[in-house]
Amino acid sequence: MESYNFLLVLALILLATKVFGLLTEKISLPQVLGALVAGVILGPSGFGIIQETDFLMTASEIGVIMLMFSAGLGTDMKELKKAGGIAFLTAAVGVILPVVFCGGLYFFFFEDSMDYMNMIRTIFVGVVFSATSVSITVETLREMGKLKTKVGTTIMGAAIIDDIIGIIVLSVISGLSESASSNPLLVLAKIGGFFVFVAVVGIVAITIFKKLDKHHGKSKRVVVWSLAFCFFMSYVAEEYFGVADITGAYFAGLTLCNITKTRQFVSDKVSVASYLFFSPVFFASIGINTNVTGLDSRDLLFVLLIFAIATITKIVGCGGVAKLCKMTTQQALGVGVGMVSRGEVALMVAQKGLMLKMVSEEVFPALIVAVVATVFITPILLNMVMNNYVE
Repeated sequence: MESYNFLLVLALILLATKVFGLLTEKISLPQVLGALVAGVILGPSGFGIIQETDFLMTASEIGVIMLMFSAGLGTDMKELKKAGGIAFLTAAVGVILPVVFCGGLYFFFFEDSMDYMNMIRTIFVGVVFSATSVSITVETLREMGKLKTKVGTTIMGAAIIDDIIGIIVLSVISGLSESASSNPLLVLAKIGGFFVFVAVVGIVAITIFKKLDKHHGKSKRVVVWSLAFCFFMSYVAEEYFGVADITGAYFAGLTLCNITKTRQFVSDKVSVASYLFFSPVFFASIGINTNVTGLDSRDLLFVLLIFAIATITKIVGCGGVAKLCKMTTQQALGVGVGMVSRGEVALMVAQKGLMLKMVSEEVFPALIVAVVATVFITPILLNMVMNNYVE
């Protein structure tokens, strides 16, 4: 007899993520945190009502692909150029330091030798903490009326760049993680081939979509073709180049981000589908997989330390670069603090790591708790640093 339990599971996920999302929004925090909490409560850490299934895994994977496609579409190339060299240097240091120190802490706690796969796992955990979620910072600065300042512009540009760097590093590590016997040169060649493929296909896609933009810029069929392009790039990335499917989705969005009418229209329609169904399932799925009941005192110590290191490396690294680039101390602190928050991209990378067996079920909950903690601390620190800032 065919089971229809999945319909009840979906109803519970959609209702719970929305209710808890609204509650977190009430206290000026992003709804994504509410969705994570809902997943934890519904999953093994809470009432144990919902378990991870193949259906939820597939829906979750589609959700993360659509989120990364939207992130690519939302990339502002003008903002990127405007921020210039300071943003690039800030982003680069803001990726390198967390990878080294957060990865190093993980190695100290959980690995016992420097063999190939242990080192790959170590770097992967560092990558989880490399990307910045700018949404919290943007909302906080907007409320304070400081978004269009030099600090706000630098943070925006650096966050975009360090997401791109993080995605590229993720692609390399994903390829190298295929097996301990992987030939690093072959993996790097495949990844290089992927970016050549992206460039070639991108030129063709831009040409086609620019023509569509003139005549059918706000047609629903363009949305269908854009999503088809996104899923095609995700499939090719994973199947033929050993690159994470979310990387293909991100670069599909990046390809279309400068096509004016198409970009906004497609972004709006994809966001609706993602918001209504796929994103809640994705974030709830992370919560369901986060079994915090298994955290012992050693794991909690690891959470506290990696949270502290994740915070300090962004403040010191990004803020230090800003200071070297002749920003004032307050501006540099603002940039450093504004880069602390990890969010959607970090959660996506952690989830991908769990699927690739790069992150164990023991470590995964600790990583999620630390990521969420950075989201909570950022607006508090930003208010302290930027409250009296005048430009």
